[in-house]
Amino acid sequence: MSTFEEGQKVWVEQPDGTQRAGVFVSEAKASWMGGAPGAYVAYPDSQSGEEVAIMRIVPRDDAG
Repeated sequence: MSTFEEGQKVWVEQPDGTQRAGVFVSEAKASWMGGAPGAYVAYPDSQSGEEVAIMRIVPRDDAG
């Protein structure tokens, strides 16, 4: 079970090591082939989204 909530602001680690601002949408259903747990994220900057490994997501605090 995920510790993220729908609509929560998150950072998503990109393949080059940078972080991209996103919004957590939901957990991805487990594949019958196994693999790492996934999640769906949306990117407001490009109005797009993707499924990523949940281990690539960290909470984002925009208060500062």
